[in-house]
Amino acid sequence: MDAYEDILYVEDRGVATITINRPEVFNAFRAQTVEELIRAFSRAGYDKSIGVVVLTGVGDKAFCTGGDQSGSSHAGGGYGGRGVIGLPIEELQSIIRDIPKPVIARVNGYAIGGGNVLVTLCDLAIASERAQLGQVGPKVGSVDPGFGTALLSRVVGEKKAREIWYLCRRYTAAEALEMGLVNRVVPHDDLDVEVRRWCDDILAMSPTAIAIAKRSFNADTESIRGISAFAMQALQLYYDTEESKEGGRAFREKRKPDFHRYVGK
Repeated sequence: MDAYEDILYVEDRGVATITINRPEVFNAFRAQTVEELIRAFSRAGYDKSIGVVVLTGVGDKAFCTGGDQSGSSHAGGGYGGRGVIGLPIEELQSIIRDIPKPVIARVNGYAIGGGNVLVTLCDLAIASERAQLGQVGPKVGSVDPGFGTALLSRVVGEKKAREIWYLCRRYTAAEALEMGLVNRVVPHDDLDVEVRRWCDDILAMSPTAIAIAKRSFNADTESIRGISAFAMQALQLYYDTEESKEGGRAFREKRKPDFHRYVGK
């Protein structure tokens, strides 16, 4: 049985719930978190007793706020683990798509940055009315140049995806529903009941038909995996620049970044 430090893993009546358990940083992930998520998705995705996987964050404040920008986890742009940028985020993104089970994002609070990308990647998303979603990368010297951009444009439309990334605004759950980023918004206290209802409806379906449908949906956007692999190499080089480092420093120092010096360079 796997032991986890950064996540919680629970199985109940055909549903595996994977919960990011780092409330002290609003469920931001570090390299270890990503490694544990990959193991948990692999475990749930190929367990024949599991029909649906739910991804969420512990507590009432945050689903996930992306990569941990603290000094110990992101100093100099590196997370200290394996993968092109120091954490195997491409593997996590791929396994969410590759397992033959629907993955539902239970969006209980902030889904910002990499957390918003996870919502985009999940097959379905059910949000609390308290949830807020959006991107933050260009504010902190970062970007998701694969599924977080290209797949997002398929989900919400290219103009809206560009708005999300270029302006880095936050969107309410109701706004996310309107743009198609989530499937359903419910009162916060009803979130678990609604997620379970969707899980039970899926569990009543043919698992093989569901798996084939998921593979078919994914086939249409599979080229994005190649885009992501290529772009992560560029991202690693970007993280080594002073421009990117200024974003991280500003975040940790709780000030606005000064990117003006890099315009036109």
